[in-house]
Amino acid sequence: MTAAPQAIPADAVPASWVDHAPAGVQPWLRLMRMDRPIGVWLLFWPCVCGLSLGAAAAGHGLDTWRDAGLVALLAAGAVVMRGAGCTYNDIVDRDIDAAVARTRGRPIPSGAVKVGAAWAFLAAQCLIGLLILLQLNRYSIGLGASSLLLVAAYPFMKRITWWPQAWLGLTFNWGALVGFSAEAGTLALPALLLYAGCFFWTLGYDTIYALQDAEDDALIGVKSTARLFGDAAAGWVAAFYAIALPLIAWAGHAVLPGPLVLLLLLPAALQLAWQLVRLRSREADHLGLFRSNREAGFLLAAALVLSSYAL
Repeated sequence: MTAAPQAIPADAVPASWVDHAPAGVQPWLRLMRMDRPIGVWLLFWPCVCGLSLGAAAAGHGLDTWRDAGLVALLAAGAVVMRGAGCTYNDIVDRDIDAAVARTRGRPIPSGAVKVGAAWAFLAAQCLIGLLILLQLNRYSIGLGASSLLLVAAYPFMKRITWWPQAWLGLTFNWGALVGFSAEAGTLALPALLLYAGCFFWTLGYDTIYALQDAEDDALIGVKSTARLFGDAAAGWVAAFYAIALPLIAWAGHAVLPGPLVLLLLLPAALQLAWQLVRLRSREADHLGLFRSNREAGFLLAAALVLSSYAL
């Protein structure tokens, strides 16, 4: 698996640590999007939210030492499975990526990684993900494995529906369900409410992300909510966020009664509102606003974690 000279993707983080890795390793790290860690955070925070609510639903709340192992497992799973998902997506989308200015520098379309080698790399990541999943309870193992159906279908959604962001919402937030069941041993209404809330949050932030590609997507015939909504995209994002936050609050309140969880969610609400104000600017930095959802996710997770300690 010899790496060819590569162009740095246009949406990579400037001066990423990946730039300092050995040259032969860099294409594989870029294939996993390790130079763009935002995706790992967006996978990880719903897992933490699910763990917090699952612990509360089980009646014991979070325990720093007991739950540290679960947090570490889900963090490792977020890194590996996000990498696997990106690898698979790039294999399927290699021709599309080659036609889009922002993505033609990715390892496969740039020639830094061959397709056959990418398939082998994908298999290795999936094996590691399976080993991580096997450390959870049986219910969570089955639940986690079922997400592969969503992952497998995702790259094709942009070809057949204007709502690929909705499919990403279903896929990216599966960790909320797995986190809940890892603590509670099953699913319950709060887990479904959390999943639904995170789904609408993803619909919003991935629409923002898609806005930067709208012109290229129109040229090559790729569909997205950004293209579907056009000039009304900011209003739709506002609606998605306005649905997401009450659902997450409802999920928290269902297992953590009282005003505390609602008060602790206020910083997240303010961060999402700030995104909406900036999004309406004529010179909105769509990539920067999308990346700011790392902070939004942290604030959502922190609210539920702190609330769980009140049990």
